Amino acid sequence: MTNLEPASGTDFIREAIRQDLASGRFHRVQTRFPPEPNGYLHIGHAKAIWINFGIAQEFGGFCSLRFDDTNPAAEDVEYVEAQKEDIRWLGYDWGEHLYFASDYYEQLYELAEKLIKKGKAYVCDLSPEEVRAYRGTLTEPGRNSPYRDRSVEENLDLFRRMRAGEFPEGSRTLRAKIDMASPNLNLRDPIMYRILYVTHHRTGNTWCIYPTYDWAHGQCDSLEGVTHSLCDLGYEGHRPLYDWFLDELGIYHPRQIEFGRLNLTYTVLSKRYLRRLVEEGYVSGWDDPRMPTLVGMRRRGYTPEAIRTFLELVGVSKANSIVDVSLLEYCLRQDLNKRALRRMAVLRPLKVILDNYPEGLVEEVEAVNNPEDPSAGTRKVPFSKILYIERDDFMENPPKQFYRLAPGREVRLRYAYFIRCERAVKDPSTGEVIELHCTYDPATRGGDAPDGRKVKATLHWVSAAHAIEAEVRLYDRLFAVEDPLDVPEGKDFTAHLNPNSLHILKGCKLEPSLAEAQISDRFQFERLGYFCLDPDSRDGRLVFNRTESLRDTWAKIQQKLGADS
Repeated sequence: MTNLEPASGTDFIREAIRQDLASGRFHRVQTRFPPEPNGYLHIGHAKAIWINFGIAQEFGGFCSLRFDDTNPAAEDVEYVEAQKEDIRWLGYDWGEHLYFASDYYEQLYELAEKLIKKGKAYVCDLSPEEVRAYRGTLTEPGRNSPYRDRSVEENLDLFRRMRAGEFPEGSRTLRAKIDMASPNLNLRDPIMYRILYVTHHRTGNTWCIYPTYDWAHGQCDSLEGVTHSLCDLGYEGHRPLYDWFLDELGIYHPRQIEFGRLNLTYTVLSKRYLRRLVEEGYVSGWDDPRMPTLVGMRRRGYTPEAIRTFLELVGVSKANSIVDVSLLEYCLRQDLNKRALRRMAVLRPLKVILDNYPEGLVEEVEAVNNPEDPSAGTRKVPFSKILYIERDDFMENPPKQFYRLAPGREVRLRYAYFIRCERAVKDPSTGEVIELHCTYDPATRGGDAPDGRKVKATLHWVSAAHAIEAEVRLYDRLFAVEDPLDVPEGKDFTAHLNPNSLHILKGCKLEPSLAEAQISDRFQFERLGYFCLDPDSRDGRLVFNRTESLRDTWAKIQQKLGADS
């Protein structure tokens, strides 16, 4: 059976850091999390956050937050603030160590001039299309730019004029002079600067040339004194370029180490695809509870503790992995089971009238707030003559394995009494059952029948006179297949969207204590799943999101693995 205990804290990254400290290569540990402020963070980013902040903390160092804001055309302060909020929500803090690549624009420019003076960078007049054509392929070497052999003096003059805004956007770039025949395409004279007449969210219109990510990244690490640049395997092919820039400049050299990227079944984790879902209206926004963004997961009711436990179980590996999303759901259920208060809610109400219950009588039954947490105590729930139960808890002609309410059958109402169904009333025009007439046994309050008779089902309920109404949104997985990117020719990933990923139920009946719920409060609606109060709740309108159902696919997988082992 697969081990579900968190990782012990020993992996190839930690071992490498221990070796660096023992050898004297570094005498401290400083990491960084460097998001681009061009979108919202998702569960894949959470792994990088967990690794960088967690490892720095373990070794008594610190992790900085640095926004690599090198593309003003796609960046916005909205994303900066959202990403900061997500990181704090996950439980991490950068303290005073908040930086931006734009903090170093002047120093980056000076370093670029240093490379030009060494003959290691040149201004190129090729168009973007020509640059791609000259670059070559994985099997064919690239060709030198016809501008590659400009003199140092000409390159300095052109680069300074680029900065001064003398040339049209996109007309010239600054490129590193490395090797157009290198088998690593990243070393084929990569672009360091391009001309963009776009207002930057921090520097305004001070600059019209902007550094590329590859140029800014390593030099910012060096300027900040980062010891270990921990990033996913997507940057493994960029490491020789990272090292080349630092070595040619002769400046302080951090160490880059790559780890396997996190992928989930039934999920896409590319910002490009997530942006399409938002912009083309497949979801309501970046915070749609079906999205794998951290803001969406938070709105759905996920807890940071559940996400951190999930990441500990996945661990750190050298290879990219595809993890069953059921493991994430398992971690969420385990966490919510311990912390979520129990409440009763009826989502598809069917009226029940207790014919022999005294008119006007209202009792209060004692209900447990959380059986996993005795300190959560109990609450009082009103009970009266007219109740609501789930429509699915009654069948007029039940099959053999149906143990809930049916004509002539007795069940227990949670925390209250045994009731027996005497008859069903139907709508004469549709034949649909619209109410049940039942009797209750006053001798069974809160326990078993004194005569020893047993029932096979316990139902949740809500007193009709005291119920509050709410809208409940039932969320499911956004995609209907494990690999949404595996599509037939002529289709794209949107062909695999799950048409049943959202059902909206109105007129749901909830016990009255839920009127006091605060935004993002999480509850277990007994027998139904875990729910949280959505920010759309306002002015007396209540909206609850289903965070997760009670079924546990991962537990079933584990049971099967155990049976097969």
